[in-house]
Amino acid sequence: MNVLLISQCDKRALTETRRILDQFGERRGERTWQTPITQDGLDTLRQLLRKTARKNTAVACHWIRGLNHSELLWIVGDASRFNSQGAVPTNTTTRNILRRQDENDWHTGEDIHLLTALSALLHDLGKACRAFQMRLEGKLDERNQYRHEWVSLRLFEAFIGTDDDAKWLARLAAPTSQDDKTWLDPDRLQRDGLDPKVSRPFARLSHAPLAQAIGWLVVTHHRLPVLPRNSDGREGTFQPGLLNKTLEHIDAGWNERIVEGDSSTLPYYWRFPQGLPVTTELWRKQAARVAKRLLALCTKPDKGNWLSNPYVMHLSRLSLMLADHHYSSLTGKDPGRVEVPRGYPLYANTNDNGDFNQTLDEHLLGVARHSAEVTYALPRFDEQLPRLARHKGLRKRSPDERFRWQDKAAETAAAMRERSMNHGAFIVNMASTGCGKTLANARIMYALASAERGMRCAFAMGLRTLTLQTGRAFRDLLGLGDDDLAIRVGGSASRALFEHHERLAEATGSASSQ
Repeated sequence: MNVLLISQCDKRALTETRRILDQFGERRGERTWQTPITQDGLDTLRQLLRKTARKNTAVACHWIRGLNHSELLWIVGDASRFNSQGAVPTNTTTRNILRRQDENDWHTGEDIHLLTALSALLHDLGKACRAFQMRLEGKLDERNQYRHEWVSLRLFEAFIGTDDDAKWLARLAAPTSQDDKTWLDPDRLQRDGLDPKVSRPFARLSHAPLAQAIGWLVVTHHRLPVLPRNSDGREGTFQPGLLNKTLEHIDAGWNERIVEGDSSTLPYYWRFPQGLPVTTELWRKQAARVAKRLLALCTKPDKGNWLSNPYVMHLSRLSLMLADHHYSSLTGKDPGRVEVPRGYPLYANTNDNGDFNQTLDEHLLGVARHSAEVTYALPRFDEQLPRLARHKGLRKRSPDERFRWQDKAAETAAAMRERSMNHGAFIVNMASTGCGKTLANARIMYALASAERGMRCAFAMGLRTLTLQTGRAFRDLLGLGDDDLAIRVGGSASRALFEHHERLAEATGSASSQ
């Protein structure tokens, strides 16, 4: 095939794309290349361009099929620099009076951002305990009697005490020396396994809904609570009464299976000889900034009961876990790391060689900063994801009479495209076996999507074999590659592998790195 490649890149992206395109074709101008190439060569070229793409990358590939006839095959990078046929605008204006792209309908965007930011500053406070630091030093190999996120929740609970949300936020915004002592006050800190009678944390925080929401994010940033096992080791028996105020039933056994460990090491989980990072200047400054914004947010109408909003809690937890995972992977002099004063004695994790990697104060501040980047990107996240556009197989009408119903279904879906973008669509495909439901479902989804932006969708199957079968059918029928269609399956082997790597990651002090 004979192709024409057009680059509308800027800055360093132009230099990089020129380096790649010069290896595949001859220049016909400053930004144009033309060359005969095989399909495999074209796939390799596209893969290289996608791998090195930047925000200023924009390359269009046209297939020259005959005299005065060409067809747009694909665009890598910013598709807005071309129209739907791959043409380049003659002139553009930089005046953006309406600035519509700055607006969004995320009514809870600030809620997600602030909840995630504060929980990021608190999520690993439990790593300050002696047991965790001994684990990093290689002096403690036993299974966790209490995980660090549970200890973090207990420390946060001690700081809250009996204050409502407004009071503890005000104390966090302007802490005194007395406030600093409340985190480790023996009269306020509930020490599981040591104190004769401890209360469940979410029951004690029932008077402070915001604190409950923050506590939920802290204790679940690695794993969700699981019903504890019975005394004989079997799976716990579900009781209908647990559905009533479920959170208030959660105790330490829901976070980690209680085992008979060495009683001599148990106090180490509740001993903090080096104090907590809450007394460092940078941590206090960041926490005060977030607390003041949360105070203002709580005064707005219909704010406060965030635990009843699964959308807010799910995205807040997602953002916290993603930021924690990313920052834990940074080592050495990575430019993404936060600069903190040297000499802090507590550490959050180790590197692959077993050497100390990030101090605890740096880790908390770094996760908070990266969580802010994640939450700020959420409103426009879907605009940056790759999509399947201008696909001939999904636009082609069926040549077989038996499958003509697919054409009618796609046309009907296209007619309701605008309405479905605003209100969604619920469609049931009741075609019989052998009538082409697999391809029809993809064509319907493609018809519902914007013609300029293309389709991005997910198909969920109940069986591993069905998932593989459907995914391979799409690849064969539509000629899709690995960069267009991903197939993911689970199973007992995948779960065993996941749990194995989780145990390895625990030894380095960072379960989020696996």
